[in-house]
Amino acid sequence: MIEGSGIEGQWQMRQRRRRIGAYGICRDEIGRILLVRSSSHAHLPGAWQIPGGGVDHGEHPAHALIREFAEETGLTITIERLAGVRFDLFELSDRDQLVHHDRIIYDVRVEGGKLRDEASGTTDQVRWFTDGELADLTMLPWTARLLGAGIPAPGEITDVATAVAASEPVAPDELVTHVQRFAAYGLTRDPGGRILLTRIAAGYPGAGSWHLPGGGIDFGESAAVGLARELAEETGQVGAVGELLLIEHFHNPAAYGPEKRAIDWHTVRSVFRVTVSDPSNPVVHDQGGSTDRAAWFALADLQGLNLNKLARAVVTSYAG
Repeated sequence: MIEGSGIEGQWQMRQRRRRIGAYGICRDEIGRILLVRSSSHAHLPGAWQIPGGGVDHGEHPAHALIREFAEETGLTITIERLAGVRFDLFELSDRDQLVHHDRIIYDVRVEGGKLRDEASGTTDQVRWFTDGELADLTMLPWTARLLGAGIPAPGEITDVATAVAASEPVAPDELVTHVQRFAAYGLTRDPGGRILLTRIAAGYPGAGSWHLPGGGIDFGESAAVGLARELAEETGQVGAVGELLLIEHFHNPAAYGPEKRAIDWHTVRSVFRVTVSDPSNPVVHDQGGSTDRAAWFALADLQGLNLNKLARAVVTSYAG
């Protein structure tokens, strides 16, 4: 899902920015959907979207959604289930920025509160809509695609590769003091039920423990595409990315890795089922990175293995 305001093939250099957001699909007892309208402070004023917004540094996306929902609508909610992840890319020409936005979508229901418009925020109106009312509604492009309805606001970027090539990191790595990253990992299995794991290399947090294959999503890349790339780089396997299992986060205010200095890391992790239909002997192609070994394991062999916290939780909950 790509959106923006640039003209294809005519990009000037933009600084890269990343954002992670959490959003909720909310319907009432008669099936109407709740939408909020972008205010004059927002990127595309007057366009409607499902409620939600940015995840603060160190904040769990589910908590961010509850907070944002209350701010934008006055309602308290319960999160019922994870509905998906998607990304879009848009240009903020007034700031010379190209923004990659990872969006986490939940299904939610109202628990309480009183519906009201947000005051002096990035939204200025909230309303319930029937499905029949959506057709003529101007929406943020990602929301229009999500709902399969409405009129996308103008300015969508379709030439992602050109836009990304004509952009640059905000600052050299040595100047970064805190990082919020979106990542994707796979509970990866072959037709015989074996599980593929990677070992964390020396010099990285958790060195020597076994992890799920995956890693950070590159700028301009979707979670599924990034996970397939990471799988090939770390293990040499070709996998089909399937069901989204969970979203979790990890915040370490003083992570100490190969940079040999503390960096305040906040990682939001998406975990998918992945199937490798034609498995081979794993090979780590990305030499010198955070993975030094990859291997297939039978489920029974994992009991005595040094699994990291994420791998242990995913295997326990989803691999039985």
